[in-house]
Amino acid sequence: MLILNTGGTFNKRYNPVSGLLEVPFDNAAIESIAARFTCQYNVAGVLYKDSAAFTHDDRKMIADIILASSEREIVVVHGTDTMHLSAAYLSTILEDRVVVLTGAMVPYEVDAVEATANFAMALGFAQAVPTCGVYICMQGLAMPWDRVVKNRESGRFEIVQD
Repeated sequence: MLILNTGGTFNKRYNPVSGLLEVPFDNAAIESIAARFTCQYNVAGVLYKDSAAFTHDDRKMIADIILASSEREIVVVHGTDTMHLSAAYLSTILEDRVVVLTGAMVPYEVDAVEATANFAMALGFAQAVPTCGVYICMQGLAMPWDRVVKNRESGRFEIVQD
C-alpha cells in the first residue's frame, strides 16, 4: 500500500518562534502512527501544504504519482478544506485503484486521537473495500467521495442526504 502525505491539518505542528501551526516538510505524524502497525507501508511526502492552497497542478501531481505507482491501494492524507475537490478530480482519472482520502480536523500533535483513528480506519478500509474508486474516510465514515461532505458549521463530516 502507498501512503501519500500532502500535508493539511493532520500534519500541522506548533512553531514556537512564529506562534503558528505550520505544515512541516516531513512525515513525522504518519510515521509515528504507522510505527504501531504490523504491516509495512510505503510513505511518500508529496506537497506539505494546507489544502486551501492546493492548485490544479497539485491535484494533477497527486494523480500522476498514483498512476505511476504499481500499488492498487493508496491512502492520501489530505487537508479537509478541499478534500472533496481532490477526490472529485481523482475520480475522473483513476479507475483501477482504491484511493482513500483521509485527514483530521485537529492536528495530530495537538490531539492524536482523531488523526490516528481516521488514518487507521482509512488503511483498513483501503485493504478491505472490493471495488476500485475514490473514497473519503473521516470521523467513522468510509464512503465513496461523493457520499460524504464536510459540514463547516458543525465541524464534522456527514453523509450526503439525497
